[in-house]
Amino acid sequence: MPNPPTELAVPAEPGGEHFAAQAVSRAPAGKTRGMSYVDSLTPELFVPTAARPVRAKLRWLAADTQVMPHSHPWAQVAISTTGVIRLTVNHGTYIVPPSRALWIPPGVEHAVTMVEDADLRTLYFHQPRGRCGPGVPRDEEDAWRQCRVLEVSDLLRALVREMPTAPDGGPAISPADLRREQHLSALVRDELARAAAVKLGVDLPQDKRLRHLCEAVLADPTRHDTLADWAQDTGASPRTVARLFRSELGSTFTQWRQQVILAKAVSLAAGRMPMGQIAAELGYSASAFSAMVRKSVGQPPGRFLGQQQPAAQ
Repeated sequence: MPNPPTELAVPAEPGGEHFAAQAVSRAPAGKTRGMSYVDSLTPELFVPTAARPVRAKLRWLAADTQVMPHSHPWAQVAISTTGVIRLTVNHGTYIVPPSRALWIPPGVEHAVTMVEDADLRTLYFHQPRGRCGPGVPRDEEDAWRQCRVLEVSDLLRALVREMPTAPDGGPAISPADLRREQHLSALVRDELARAAAVKLGVDLPQDKRLRHLCEAVLADPTRHDTLADWAQDTGASPRTVARLFRSELGSTFTQWRQQVILAKAVSLAAGRMPMGQIAAELGYSASAFSAMVRKSVGQPPGRFLGQQQPAAQ
């Protein structure tokens, strides 16, 4: 059983077909929302090279649109400056609000879902043979060989917006524009290397009964309060389900559900929902929610949820 991911993630089962099922966001009660699927936008026209080490794409997509599973031989950063996106890989689904970005190592298959209308900005990174990361020293590369959710500084957000997004195949980039892109690229890589990783993981089991329960919690973590209530639809007793949580996930149900609630809070916060309303939406008082977040992630809720700037590093 692989270790749980170390970033903000709601893991999914390997395989592109399951990606689509996991990445569909839940419709509001009483409404049915269909998911629209689109292909990756001509990645071959944005190939990063040693001369142009960071290439940028911009794509405006409506809520409930999913970019189908695909992979690249280069590294990638996914970011939206206006809406929430959810990016699913074979071991997790990452909630990415405008205050965060997701680093994806080379060769990792992923699907991107728009939780809200969003400007999906994609940065492709040239990776020299045997290297991984945004130009970090070799002894720091291991952390970049897995997906990482990163805090986005105002500078990084501004740099991403300034990166040229014209594809190959048109007029050649001018020497002046190439120099500017190279300067921007160097700053983008430096800001990424300095960005703090957001550590939070939610694992999913292999047992089908437990997976069914976990996926129901992911869809609506506040529908039931007790494990006994959640276990009713699994065909297993609460005692069996509790044992499966310990054996397959290495945690109690309460601990696991808490991680799901934190991921849900990130998505709610991206919509500018006030902290007190987020707490109430998730079944907490404001003070209890604040204490839970601080205990879980070691940050005040405002910083963790991207509603205040992190302290200067």
